[in-house]
Amino acid sequence: MRKAWRRSRPEEPEARPSLTDAAGDLTAEAVRSLALGDTATFETLVARLTGRPDSPEDDGARWRLAADRCLATRLRRAVTAAWERGWQPADVVRYTSRRRTSRHARLMTDAIAGELRAYSAATVDDQWHEQLAVLAAEVWWEDDDEHPELWCEREGVERAVYVASALELVDLLENLPRLPSLGPPPGTSTSTGAPDSERPTTRDVDQRILGRVRALLAKAESTEFPEEAEALSARAQELMARHSIDNAVLAAETGDTGGPAGRRIPVDNPYDAPKAVLLTVVADANRCRAVWHRELGFSTVLGFPTDLAAVEMLFTSLLVQATSAMVNAGPRRDARGRSRTRSFRHAFLNAYAARIGERLREAAHRAAAGAGGKDLLPVLAARDRAVDEAVDTMFPNLAKGRAGSVSNYEGWVAGRAAADLASLNGRLEVTGAFRRF
Repeated sequence: MRKAWRRSRPEEPEARPSLTDAAGDLTAEAVRSLALGDTATFETLVARLTGRPDSPEDDGARWRLAADRCLATRLRRAVTAAWERGWQPADVVRYTSRRRTSRHARLMTDAIAGELRAYSAATVDDQWHEQLAVLAAEVWWEDDDEHPELWCEREGVERAVYVASALELVDLLENLPRLPSLGPPPGTSTSTGAPDSERPTTRDVDQRILGRVRALLAKAESTEFPEEAEALSARAQELMARHSIDNAVLAAETGDTGGPAGRRIPVDNPYDAPKAVLLTVVADANRCRAVWHRELGFSTVLGFPTDLAAVEMLFTSLLVQATSAMVNAGPRRDARGRSRTRSFRHAFLNAYAARIGERLREAAHRAAAGAGGKDLLPVLAARDRAVDEAVDTMFPNLAKGRAGSVSNYEGWVAGRAAADLASLNGRLEVTGAFRRF
């Protein structure tokens, strides 16, 4: 471990570095010890950054201020580097929760809010603004120098917890893998001028209907009558597909040159593999493609914006319905009393995803046939090619895998039955809203 103070040559008086330099050296050493898995050294360095400096002559308050500023600067630079690697605010906070704790995620949210404060709002993409609103990422403190103390008060922890958490976030951020960029990073102008009020855009359509769709999905998720959900399901997916077709035709007629976009959707444990399969079949049915990053806990979904919104909302709704049906089925045990709950639920979700995929494809085919059949093929084929090309560009070395096997027949049967009763009512209100505007 490097010393915080440097020694001069014997014939000269000892030269002591500034508190800022000393704090910087200790911070760098602490991050390095984390990377090496040296817990003992890390805890020692956290204690030194938390408490008094090496020399009793130095004022403790000045040392804490220097250490806090050093930590804040290192953390802010690491956040900026995350944007350069293709990460977005929601990705970073979600990954932090997965790898660390919810407390770390709250500190990360504050760090993101502080870093993004440096950019003009006009140079931050709309999708980022939406994510920041969902995360409630805002600068709630008045003075940056006061943030560590205020954060500790809010969390009810000692200063050492803040120091350790900040260092752990730096280590996490500086080791993030590079991701394909899904949009312009902050600091890049996104202004395209005043929009033509008579020309509906994909984003405008999405925003107008989003509230209605969410309310509709909430109703579908809470209904106690499976028959009601079953009656709505087939027609609803047909309308979802028809809305996608309407949007494709509108884009072709108006010469809209907008291409595919992307979203990252969380796929969490437990049973992440069948959940990823469910997202894949929902994406495929809505003319999108999903790429699962298992180690990161999310899938990247590529497609046209209206379709992406439908995929995200429908996947969320179906997952809620599947989880509710799976939990209501209760635990399972074999003849010897051993628990088979995990294998039952794994098979349940795999079967659920498979059957949902069948229903979605059937409804999509009916919608295409009813909307013009062969006359629409060139338009839809062009959009499919655009999405496939976007996938090939972003993931040139993509490897396709197969879903895992299942070993619980009872769970498979129960999962298919639940899928038959699931509401696919993801765009029923979408289509109606689209046509009203």
